[in-house]
Amino acid sequence: MIDFEPKFITFDMHGTLIRWQLAAMTRQRLADVVPADQMDDFMKSFQWQRLDEVLGPWKPFHAVMHDSLRKTLARFGLPYREADGQAIVDALPTWGPYPEVPEALRALASRYPLVILSNADDSQVMSNVEKLGAPFHAVFTAEQAQAYKPRYQAFEYMFNQLGCGPKDVLHVSASPRYDLMVCNDLGVTHKVHVNRGFEPSTPGYDYHEVTALSQVPPLLGI
Repeated sequence: MIDFEPKFITFDMHGTLIRWQLAAMTRQRLADVVPADQMDDFMKSFQWQRLDEVLGPWKPFHAVMHDSLRKTLARFGLPYREADGQAIVDALPTWGPYPEVPEALRALASRYPLVILSNADDSQVMSNVEKLGAPFHAVFTAEQAQAYKPRYQAFEYMFNQLGCGPKDVLHVSASPRYDLMVCNDLGVTHKVHVNRGFEPSTPGYDYHEVTALSQVPPLLGI
């Protein structure tokens, strides 16, 4: 149980609420470019190249994706096709939620205002939000903040817009690296890791760990 009444429950969206299909799609799109015996290493490199891209000055999501894919392919001495990066960018707004998410969100929304902080552009985000089937108090994007998570600026923008502080929220994410570590640094004392297998657990960052969003309402006595 979480002995805390948050003013807001804040969420990462892609990978936490929306089923993150980027890895499977990338493997499929690049099966004729990346040798099978290099694909696992390529995917790891692509994952962390995306992190490096968002740590600099803000640029549109499509630029993050294209640049990350181009640089990773170059690292492996492989050719870049712009159509591959664009296919991934175009697909992201079409992805829907994990099966348990809508019901869990509706349960949480019965008591708390729900907020999304997404590493996305404004033009992408609402199509995914509409698929979640629950009311949200606010939806913030990297474009609005002019910074991507895990940069402090993204979270500070959200707190400023909400008129609250780090200790006023419960933050829920499937990513320790992008969300929960920096939340810990900023003083967010109540955090939940929805472990969907993307990253290893880092329990030293003092969060509750669950394997599905449906386990979050019971933590709050709902």
